[in-house]
Amino acid sequence: MREYVLAHQSGILWFATALSLGLLVYMLFVFGRFLIYWAGTRHAFRHNRPDRPGDPAAFTWHLVVPCRDEEAVIAQTLTGLRRAAPEAHVWVVDDDSSDRTRELVLAAAEHDERVHLVQRRRPDARIGKGAALNAAYRRISAWLPADTDRSRVILGVVDADGRLDPGTLARVCAEQAMGRPDTGAVQIGVRMRNADDRLPLPERGRLANAAARALVRMQDIEFRANNAGMQLLRRRTGSVGLGGNGQFVRLVALDALDAPAGAQGRPWPERALLEDYESGLELRLNGWRLTHITEAEVSQEGLISLRRFLAQRTRWAQGNMQCLRYTRRVLTSPHYRWSGRAEVLYTFLQPVVCVLLVLLTPLSIGITAVGLILFPEQTADFQFRFGPLMAGVFVLAALPMVGWALAYRKIVHPDRSWFTGLIWGLLMWLYTYHLFVVAVRAATRLALGRNGWAKTRRNAEVGIAGVPTALEV
Repeated sequence: MREYVLAHQSGILWFATALSLGLLVYMLFVFGRFLIYWAGTRHAFRHNRPDRPGDPAAFTWHLVVPCRDEEAVIAQTLTGLRRAAPEAHVWVVDDDSSDRTRELVLAAAEHDERVHLVQRRRPDARIGKGAALNAAYRRISAWLPADTDRSRVILGVVDADGRLDPGTLARVCAEQAMGRPDTGAVQIGVRMRNADDRLPLPERGRLANAAARALVRMQDIEFRANNAGMQLLRRRTGSVGLGGNGQFVRLVALDALDAPAGAQGRPWPERALLEDYESGLELRLNGWRLTHITEAEVSQEGLISLRRFLAQRTRWAQGNMQCLRYTRRVLTSPHYRWSGRAEVLYTFLQPVVCVLLVLLTPLSIGITAVGLILFPEQTADFQFRFGPLMAGVFVLAALPMVGWALAYRKIVHPDRSWFTGLIWGLLMWLYTYHLFVVAVRAATRLALGRNGWAKTRRNAEVGIAGVPTALEV
Protein backbone atom coordinates (compact mmCIF):
# COMPACT_ATOMS: atom_id res chain seq x y z
CA MET A 1 0.00 0.00 0.00
CA ARG A 2 2.82 2.36 0.87
CA GLU A 3 4.47 1.65 -2.46
CA TYR A 4 1.19 2.44 -4.26
CA VAL A 5 0.86 5.78 -2.47
CA LEU A 6 4.47 6.68 -3.27
CA ALA A 7 4.00 5.72 -6.89
CA HIS A 8 0.78 7.72 -7.04
CA GLN A 9 2.46 10.79 -5.54
CA SER A 10 5.38 10.35 -7.91
CA GLY A 11 2.99 10.34 -10.86
CA ILE A 12 1.30 13.49 -9.63
CA LEU A 13 4.66 15.18 -9.14
CA TRP A 14 5.80 14.16 -12.63
CA PHE A 15 2.59 15.44 -14.18
CA ALA A 16 2.73 18.75 -12.27
CA THR A 17 6.40 19.25 -13.21
CA ALA A 18 5.76 18.48 -16.87
CA LEU A 19 2.78 20.83 -16.95
CA SER A 20 4.75 23.61 -15.23
CA LEU A 21 7.61 23.21 -17.69
CA GLY A 22 5.15 23.26 -20.59
CA LEU A 23 3.64 26.51 -19.34
CA LEU A 24 7.11 27.95 -18.87
CA VAL A 25 8.16 26.99 -22.40
CA TYR A 26 4.95 28.46 -23.86
CA MET A 27 5.39 31.77 -22.05
CA LEU A 28 9.03 31.97 -23.14
CA PHE A 29 7.97 31.21 -26.71
CA VAL A 30 5.39 34.00 -26.63
CA PHE A 31 7.92 36.44 -25.21
CA GLY A 32 10.58 35.44 -27.74
CA ARG A 33 8.06 35.81 -30.56
CA PHE A 34 7.22 39.30 -29.28
CA LEU A 35 10.90 40.31 -29.04
CA ILE A 36 11.67 39.19 -32.59
CA TYR A 37 8.68 41.10 -33.93
CA TRP A 38 9.58 44.18 -31.89
CA ALA A 39 13.19 44.07 -33.14
CA GLY A 40 11.90 44.02 -36.71
CA THR A 41 9.56 46.93 -36.17
CA ARG A 42 12.23 48.96 -34.39
CA HIS A 43 14.75 48.40 -37.18
CA ALA A 44 12.20 49.38 -39.84
CA PHE A 45 11.23 52.47 -37.83
CA ARG A 46 14.83 53.66 -37.43
CA HIS A 47 15.73 53.12 -41.09
CA ASN A 48 12.64 54.66 -42.66
CA ARG A 49 13.52 56.92 -45.61
CA PRO A 50 10.83 59.44 -46.64
CA ASP A 51 9.88 59.57 -50.30
CA ARG A 52 9.69 62.77 -52.34
CA PRO A 53 6.16 64.18 -52.85
CA GLY A 54 4.37 63.47 -56.12
CA ASP A 55 1.99 65.55 -58.23
CA PRO A 56 -1.63 65.38 -57.01
CA ALA A 57 -2.81 66.83 -60.33
CA ALA A 58 -1.99 63.49 -61.97
CA PHE A 59 -4.92 61.92 -60.10
CA THR A 60 -8.56 62.60 -59.28
CA TRP A 61 -9.29 62.58 -55.55
CA HIS A 62 -12.43 61.64 -53.63
CA LEU A 63 -12.52 61.65 -49.83
CA VAL A 64 -15.20 59.50 -48.19
CA VAL A 65 -16.40 60.40 -44.69
CA PRO A 66 -18.76 57.84 -43.09
CA CYS A 67 -21.03 59.57 -40.55
CA ARG A 68 -23.57 58.57 -37.99
CA ASP A 69 -24.71 61.19 -35.48
CA GLU A 70 -21.68 63.42 -36.03
CA GLU A 71 -23.10 66.94 -35.66
CA ALA A 72 -20.47 67.64 -33.02
CA VAL A 73 -17.59 67.34 -35.47
CA ILE A 74 -18.71 67.17 -39.11
CA ALA A 75 -18.72 70.91 -39.88
CA GLN A 76 -15.14 71.32 -38.61
CA THR A 77 -14.10 68.17 -40.48
CA LEU A 78 -15.48 69.42 -43.81
CA THR A 79 -13.77 72.77 -43.38
CA GLY A 80 -10.47 71.09 -42.55
CA LEU A 81 -10.63 68.60 -45.44
CA ARG A 82 -11.46 71.27 -48.01
CA ARG A 83 -8.56 73.38 -46.74
CA ALA A 84 -6.04 70.50 -46.64
CA ALA A 85 -7.14 68.95 -49.97
CA PRO A 86 -8.87 71.65 -52.08
CA GLU A 87 -8.59 69.51 -55.23
CA ALA A 88 -10.59 66.64 -53.71
CA HIS A 89 -14.30 65.95 -53.72
CA VAL A 90 -15.67 65.13 -50.26
CA TRP A 91 -18.46 62.54 -50.03
CA VAL A 92 -20.19 62.37 -46.66
CA VAL A 93 -22.14 59.15 -46.08
CA ASP A 94 -24.93 59.89 -43.61
CA ASP A 95 -25.82 56.51 -42.13
CA ASP A 96 -29.33 57.53 -41.10
CA SER A 97 -28.24 59.93 -38.35
CA SER A 98 -30.76 60.96 -35.73
CA ASP A 99 -29.14 64.37 -35.16
CA ARG A 100 -28.37 67.34 -37.46
CA THR A 101 -25.53 65.69 -39.41
CA ARG A 102 -27.50 65.66 -42.68
CA GLU A 103 -28.54 69.32 -42.38
CA LEU A 104 -24.97 70.45 -41.69
CA VAL A 105 -23.63 68.56 -44.71
CA LEU A 106 -26.35 69.93 -47.00
CA ALA A 107 -25.61 73.45 -45.77
CA ALA A 108 -21.94 72.98 -46.64
CA ALA A 109 -22.84 71.50 -50.05
CA GLU A 110 -24.92 74.56 -50.92
CA HIS A 111 -21.78 76.70 -50.83
CA ASP A 112 -19.28 74.15 -52.15
CA GLU A 113 -19.86 72.00 -55.22
CA ARG A 114 -17.14 69.59 -54.13
CA VAL A 115 -19.08 68.55 -51.03
CA HIS A 116 -21.60 65.75 -51.63
CA LEU A 117 -24.09 63.88 -49.44
CA VAL A 118 -24.74 60.15 -49.74
CA GLN A 119 -27.92 59.49 -47.80
CA ARG A 120 -28.67 56.05 -46.34
CA ARG A 121 -31.83 54.91 -44.59
CA ARG A 122 -32.75 51.96 -42.44
CA PRO A 123 -33.02 48.99 -42.74
CA ASP A 124 -29.99 49.21 -45.05
CA ALA A 125 -28.25 51.79 -42.85
CA ARG A 126 -26.52 51.37 -39.48
CA ILE A 127 -25.23 47.88 -40.22
CA GLY A 128 -21.53 48.70 -40.30
CA LYS A 129 -18.91 50.97 -41.76
CA GLY A 130 -18.21 48.62 -44.67
CA ALA A 131 -21.75 49.01 -45.97
CA ALA A 132 -21.50 52.81 -45.73
CA LEU A 133 -18.23 52.81 -47.67
CA ASN A 134 -19.75 50.58 -50.34
CA ALA A 135 -22.61 53.06 -50.76
CA ALA A 136 -20.07 55.81 -51.41
CA TYR A 137 -18.19 53.60 -53.86
CA ARG A 138 -21.36 52.94 -55.86
CA ARG A 139 -22.34 56.61 -55.82
CA ILE A 140 -18.91 57.82 -56.95
CA SER A 141 -18.74 55.15 -59.66
CA ALA A 142 -22.10 56.27 -61.03
CA TRP A 143 -21.11 59.95 -60.82
CA LEU A 144 -17.87 59.60 -62.77
CA PRO A 145 -17.99 59.93 -66.59
CA ALA A 146 -17.98 56.62 -68.47
CA ASP A 147 -14.60 57.32 -70.08
CA THR A 148 -12.84 58.01 -66.75
CA ASP A 149 -9.42 56.41 -66.31
CA ARG A 150 -10.26 54.63 -63.07
CA SER A 151 -6.61 53.81 -62.41
CA ARG A 152 -6.10 57.55 -61.85
CA VAL A 153 -8.98 57.90 -59.39
CA ILE A 154 -8.12 57.64 -55.67
CA LEU A 155 -10.65 57.18 -52.86
CA GLY A 156 -9.54 58.26 -49.39
CA VAL A 157 -11.35 57.21 -46.22
CA VAL A 158 -11.38 59.73 -43.37
CA ASP A 159 -13.18 59.44 -40.05
CA ALA A 160 -15.84 62.01 -39.20
CA ASP A 161 -13.39 63.63 -36.77
CA GLY A 162 -10.37 63.23 -39.06
CA ARG A 163 -8.18 66.08 -40.26
CA LEU A 164 -5.54 65.62 -42.94
CA ASP A 165 -2.12 67.25 -42.89
CA PRO A 166 -1.61 69.86 -45.65
CA GLY A 167 0.21 68.22 -48.53
CA THR A 168 -1.17 64.76 -47.75
CA LEU A 169 -2.27 64.09 -51.33
CA ALA A 170 1.20 64.87 -52.67
CA ARG A 171 2.68 62.39 -50.22
CA VAL A 172 0.11 59.71 -51.10
CA CYS A 173 0.98 59.93 -54.82
CA ALA A 174 4.75 59.82 -54.24
CA GLU A 175 6.88 57.64 -56.50
CA GLN A 176 6.92 54.64 -54.11
CA ALA A 177 3.26 55.09 -53.16
CA MET A 178 0.49 55.71 -55.72
CA GLY A 179 3.21 56.70 -58.19
CA ARG A 180 3.66 52.96 -58.75
CA PRO A 181 0.84 51.56 -60.89
CA ASP A 182 0.85 48.27 -58.97
CA THR A 183 0.04 50.06 -55.70
CA GLY A 184 -3.57 49.41 -54.80
CA ALA A 185 -3.71 51.27 -51.48
CA VAL A 186 -1.70 53.58 -49.24
CA GLN A 187 -2.15 53.94 -45.49
CA ILE A 188 -0.92 57.16 -43.88
CA GLY A 189 0.04 57.73 -40.25
CA VAL A 190 -2.41 58.55 -37.45
CA ARG A 191 -1.99 60.86 -34.49
CA MET A 192 -4.16 61.93 -31.56
CA ARG A 193 -5.16 65.56 -31.93
CA ASN A 194 -5.91 66.03 -28.22
CA ALA A 195 -2.69 64.47 -26.88
CA ASP A 196 -1.58 67.80 -25.36
CA ASP A 197 -4.96 68.83 -24.00
CA ARG A 198 -4.41 69.72 -20.34
CA LEU A 199 -8.08 69.46 -19.35
CA PRO A 200 -9.75 66.69 -21.38
CA LEU A 201 -12.46 66.54 -18.71
CA PRO A 202 -12.95 70.17 -17.64
CA GLU A 203 -15.91 69.32 -15.41
CA ARG A 204 -13.95 66.66 -13.49
CA GLY A 205 -11.20 66.76 -10.88
CA ARG A 206 -7.43 66.62 -11.09
CA LEU A 207 -7.14 62.82 -10.81
CA ALA A 208 -9.72 62.14 -13.54
CA ASN A 209 -8.00 64.59 -15.88
CA ALA A 210 -4.59 63.04 -15.19
CA ALA A 211 -5.96 59.59 -16.04
CA ALA A 212 -7.62 60.89 -19.24
CA ARG A 213 -4.42 62.69 -20.31
CA ALA A 214 -2.40 59.51 -19.76
CA LEU A 215 -4.88 57.43 -21.77
CA VAL A 216 -4.73 59.81 -24.73
CA ARG A 217 -0.93 60.04 -24.55
CA MET A 218 -0.65 56.25 -24.64
CA GLN A 219 -2.86 56.12 -27.74
CA ASP A 220 -0.67 58.75 -29.42
CA ILE A 221 2.52 56.82 -28.62
CA GLU A 222 0.86 53.62 -29.79
CA PHE A 223 -0.06 55.03 -33.20
CA ARG A 224 2.93 57.27 -33.88
CA ALA A 225 5.61 54.87 -32.62
CA ASN A 226 4.48 51.26 -32.09
CA ASN A 227 2.00 51.08 -34.96
CA ALA A 228 4.20 53.15 -37.28
CA GLY A 229 7.06 50.71 -36.71
CA MET A 230 4.73 47.77 -37.26
CA GLN A 231 3.47 49.20 -40.56
CA LEU A 232 6.99 49.98 -41.74
CA LEU A 233 7.95 46.38 -41.01
CA ARG A 234 4.87 45.26 -42.94
CA ARG A 235 5.99 47.45 -45.83
CA ARG A 236 9.11 45.30 -46.03
CA THR A 237 7.25 42.00 -45.66
CA GLY A 238 4.51 42.99 -48.11
CA SER A 239 1.70 42.78 -45.56
CA VAL A 240 0.72 46.39 -44.82
CA GLY A 241 -2.65 46.66 -43.09
CA LEU A 242 -5.25 49.30 -43.90
CA GLY A 243 -6.87 51.29 -41.10
CA GLY A 244 -10.29 52.84 -40.84
CA ASN A 245 -8.84 56.36 -40.94
CA GLY A 246 -6.36 57.61 -43.53
CA GLN A 247 -6.48 54.85 -46.14
CA PHE A 248 -6.29 55.76 -49.83
CA VAL A 249 -7.36 53.16 -52.40
CA ARG A 250 -7.08 53.15 -56.18
CA LEU A 251 -10.56 52.91 -57.72
CA VAL A 252 -9.57 50.21 -60.19
CA ALA A 253 -8.37 48.08 -57.25
CA LEU A 254 -11.78 48.43 -55.61
CA ASP A 255 -13.34 47.43 -58.92
CA ALA A 256 -11.35 44.19 -58.78
CA LEU A 257 -12.81 43.40 -55.35
CA ASP A 258 -16.29 44.34 -56.51
CA ALA A 259 -16.30 41.95 -59.48
CA PRO A 260 -17.20 38.77 -57.53
CA ALA A 261 -20.08 40.56 -55.80
CA GLY A 262 -21.91 41.42 -59.02
CA ALA A 263 -23.81 44.66 -59.50
CA GLN A 264 -24.34 45.37 -55.80
CA GLY A 265 -20.79 46.61 -55.35
CA ARG A 266 -19.10 45.33 -52.20
CA PRO A 267 -15.37 46.00 -52.26
CA TRP A 268 -15.47 46.52 -48.48
CA PRO A 269 -16.70 43.53 -46.44
CA GLU A 270 -20.13 44.29 -45.02
CA ARG A 271 -20.94 43.53 -41.39
CA ALA A 272 -17.24 42.92 -40.71
CA LEU A 273 -15.80 44.38 -37.51
CA LEU A 274 -12.48 45.17 -39.23
CA GLU A 275 -13.68 46.00 -42.72
CA ASP A 276 -10.58 48.15 -43.25
CA TYR A 277 -8.02 45.44 -42.48
CA GLU A 278 -10.05 42.79 -44.31
CA SER A 279 -10.28 44.93 -47.44
CA GLY A 280 -6.50 45.24 -47.34
CA LEU A 281 -6.18 41.46 -47.14
CA GLU A 282 -8.47 41.09 -50.14
CA LEU A 283 -6.47 43.63 -52.12
CA ARG A 284 -3.21 41.83 -51.37
CA LEU A 285 -4.72 38.44 -52.19
CA ASN A 286 -5.76 39.91 -55.53
CA GLY A 287 -2.16 40.88 -56.27
CA TRP A 288 -2.21 44.58 -55.38
CA ARG A 289 0.70 46.16 -53.56
CA LEU A 290 -0.07 48.03 -50.30
CA THR A 291 2.26 50.50 -48.64
CA HIS A 292 2.46 52.79 -45.63
CA ILE A 293 3.88 56.31 -45.36
CA THR A 294 4.73 58.24 -42.22
CA GLU A 295 5.36 61.56 -43.99
CA ALA A 296 1.66 62.44 -43.86
CA GLU A 297 -0.76 61.92 -40.99
CA VAL A 298 -4.44 62.18 -40.24
CA SER A 299 -5.38 63.41 -36.79
CA GLN A 300 -8.27 62.08 -34.76
CA GLU A 301 -9.58 62.21 -31.23
CA GLY A 302 -7.88 60.07 -28.63
CA LEU A 303 -10.53 58.50 -26.41
CA ILE A 304 -10.69 59.90 -22.88
CA SER A 305 -13.14 57.34 -21.51
CA LEU A 306 -11.74 53.98 -20.43
CA ARG A 307 -15.12 52.34 -20.98
CA ARG A 308 -15.35 53.57 -24.56
CA PHE A 309 -11.71 52.72 -25.14
CA LEU A 310 -12.22 49.11 -24.02
CA ALA A 311 -15.39 48.82 -26.13
CA GLN A 312 -13.50 50.04 -29.21
CA ARG A 313 -10.53 47.74 -28.64
CA THR A 314 -12.80 44.76 -27.95
CA ARG A 315 -14.36 45.30 -31.37
CA TRP A 316 -10.90 45.46 -32.92
CA ALA A 317 -9.78 42.26 -31.16
CA GLN A 318 -12.95 40.42 -32.18
CA GLY A 319 -12.52 41.59 -35.76
CA ASN A 320 -8.95 40.33 -35.62
CA MET A 321 -10.18 36.91 -34.54
CA GLN A 322 -12.67 36.89 -37.41
CA CYS A 323 -9.73 37.32 -39.79
CA LEU A 324 -8.49 33.84 -38.88
CA ARG A 325 -10.70 32.57 -41.70
CA TYR A 326 -8.18 34.13 -44.13
CA THR A 327 -5.35 31.90 -42.86
CA ARG A 328 -5.50 29.26 -45.58
CA ARG A 329 -5.79 31.82 -48.36
CA VAL A 330 -2.82 33.81 -47.08
CA LEU A 331 -0.64 30.72 -46.62
CA THR A 332 -1.37 29.47 -50.15
CA SER A 333 -1.34 32.86 -51.91
CA PRO A 334 1.47 33.49 -54.41
CA HIS A 335 1.27 37.20 -53.57
CA TYR A 336 2.66 36.76 -50.03
CA ARG A 337 6.32 36.05 -49.33
CA TRP A 338 7.20 33.81 -46.39
CA SER A 339 7.93 36.89 -44.27
CA GLY A 340 4.54 38.35 -45.14
CA ARG A 341 2.78 35.13 -44.21
CA ALA A 342 4.64 35.05 -40.88
CA GLU A 343 3.70 38.64 -40.13
CA VAL A 344 0.03 38.11 -40.99
CA LEU A 345 -0.13 35.01 -38.80
CA TYR A 346 1.46 36.95 -35.95
CA THR A 347 -1.29 39.55 -36.29
CA PHE A 348 -4.08 36.99 -36.63
CA LEU A 349 -2.98 35.04 -33.56
CA GLN A 350 -2.23 37.96 -31.25
CA PRO A 351 -5.66 37.97 -29.49
CA VAL A 352 -5.61 34.17 -29.30
CA VAL A 353 -2.18 34.22 -27.64
CA CYS A 354 -3.49 36.76 -25.11
CA VAL A 355 -6.52 34.61 -24.27
CA LEU A 356 -4.32 31.54 -23.75
CA LEU A 357 -1.99 33.48 -21.45
CA VAL A 358 -4.97 34.67 -19.41
CA LEU A 359 -6.17 31.07 -19.06
CA LEU A 360 -2.73 29.62 -18.34
CA THR A 361 -1.64 32.17 -15.72
CA PRO A 362 -4.14 31.11 -13.01
CA LEU A 363 -3.44 27.48 -13.92
CA SER A 364 0.24 28.06 -13.27
CA ILE A 365 -0.54 29.75 -9.95
CA GLY A 366 -2.84 26.89 -8.99
CA ILE A 367 -0.21 24.26 -9.77
CA THR A 368 2.32 26.15 -7.65
CA ALA A 369 -0.13 26.46 -4.74
CA VAL A 370 -1.02 22.75 -4.80
CA GLY A 371 2.65 21.84 -5.20
CA LEU A 372 3.61 23.85 -2.12
CA ILE A 373 1.09 21.83 -0.12
CA LEU A 374 1.81 18.34 -1.49
CA PHE A 375 5.46 18.66 -2.52
CA PRO A 376 6.88 21.70 -0.74
CA GLU A 377 10.56 20.84 -1.27
CA GLN A 378 10.29 19.99 -4.96
CA THR A 379 8.06 22.98 -5.67
CA ALA A 380 10.40 25.34 -3.85
CA ASP A 381 13.31 23.93 -5.83
CA PHE A 382 11.42 24.43 -9.12
CA GLN A 383 10.57 28.02 -8.23
CA PHE A 384 14.15 28.69 -7.18
CA ARG A 385 15.39 27.46 -10.55
CA PHE A 386 12.87 29.06 -12.87
CA GLY A 387 11.25 31.83 -10.83
CA PRO A 388 14.05 34.37 -11.48
CA LEU A 389 13.82 33.58 -15.20
CA MET A 390 10.11 34.40 -15.32
CA ALA A 391 10.62 37.52 -13.20
CA GLY A 392 13.36 38.62 -15.58
CA VAL A 393 11.08 38.07 -18.57
CA PHE A 394 8.37 40.12 -16.87
CA VAL A 395 10.79 43.02 -16.36
CA LEU A 396 12.32 42.74 -19.84
CA ALA A 397 8.85 43.01 -21.35
CA ALA A 398 8.83 46.65 -20.28
CA LEU A 399 11.96 47.57 -22.23
CA PRO A 400 10.44 47.60 -25.74
CA MET A 401 7.64 49.86 -24.53
CA VAL A 402 10.13 52.19 -22.87
CA GLY A 403 12.08 52.21 -26.13
CA TRP A 404 9.01 53.26 -28.13
CA ALA A 405 8.17 56.00 -25.66
CA LEU A 406 11.72 57.39 -25.78
CA ALA A 407 11.65 57.34 -29.59
CA TYR A 408 8.30 59.13 -29.51
CA ARG A 409 9.68 61.76 -27.12
CA LYS A 410 12.68 62.36 -29.37
CA ILE A 411 10.62 62.75 -32.56
CA VAL A 412 7.37 64.32 -31.34
CA HIS A 413 8.31 66.08 -28.09
CA PRO A 414 12.03 66.87 -28.01
CA ASP A 415 11.13 69.65 -25.56
CA ARG A 416 10.27 67.05 -22.92
CA SER A 417 12.90 65.49 -20.64
CA TRP A 418 14.26 61.96 -20.88
CA PHE A 419 12.68 61.30 -17.48
CA THR A 420 9.27 62.17 -18.93
CA GLY A 421 9.93 59.74 -21.76
CA LEU A 422 10.82 57.06 -19.22
CA ILE A 423 7.58 57.65 -17.31
CA TRP A 424 5.65 57.43 -20.58
CA GLY A 425 7.43 54.16 -21.32
CA LEU A 426 6.48 52.60 -18.00
CA LEU A 427 2.89 53.73 -18.49
CA MET A 428 3.00 52.29 -22.00
CA TRP A 429 4.07 48.96 -20.56
CA LEU A 430 1.07 48.94 -18.22
CA TYR A 431 -1.17 50.20 -21.03
CA THR A 432 -0.38 47.17 -23.21
CA TYR A 433 -2.01 44.87 -20.67
CA HIS A 434 -5.39 46.09 -21.90
CA LEU A 435 -4.81 43.63 -24.75
CA PHE A 436 -5.49 40.75 -22.39
CA VAL A 437 -8.75 42.30 -21.18
CA VAL A 438 -10.12 43.03 -24.64
CA ALA A 439 -8.99 39.66 -26.03
CA VAL A 440 -10.98 37.80 -23.37
CA ARG A 441 -14.00 40.03 -23.94
CA ALA A 442 -13.73 39.52 -27.69
CA ALA A 443 -13.44 35.74 -27.35
CA THR A 444 -16.49 35.72 -25.08
CA ARG A 445 -18.52 37.75 -27.57
CA LEU A 446 -17.41 35.46 -30.38
CA ALA A 447 -18.39 32.36 -28.41
CA LEU A 448 -21.83 33.86 -27.70
CA GLY A 449 -22.34 34.76 -31.35
CA ARG A 450 -22.42 38.50 -30.61
CA ASN A 451 -20.98 40.08 -33.75
CA GLY A 452 -22.87 43.38 -33.75
CA TRP A 453 -21.16 46.62 -34.76
CA ALA A 454 -21.26 49.57 -32.35
CA LYS A 455 -20.05 53.06 -33.14
CA THR A 456 -17.58 54.66 -30.75
CA ARG A 457 -18.96 57.83 -29.21
CA ARG A 458 -16.90 61.00 -29.85
CA ASN A 459 -15.42 63.27 -27.21
CA ALA A 460 -16.75 66.79 -27.01
CA GLU A 461 -14.52 68.87 -29.28
CA VAL A 462 -12.60 71.88 -27.89
CA GLY A 463 -14.20 75.11 -28.97
CA ILE A 464 -17.75 73.81 -29.39
CA ALA A 465 -18.74 73.43 -25.77
CA GLY A 466 -22.43 72.75 -25.36
CA VAL A 467 -22.75 70.93 -28.67
CA PRO A 468 -23.86 67.32 -28.13
CA THR A 469 -21.41 64.56 -28.94
CA ALA A 470 -22.15 61.74 -31.32
CA LEU A 471 -24.42 59.03 -30.02
CA GLU A 472 -23.25 55.57 -29.03
CA VAL A 473 -25.41 52.56 -29.74
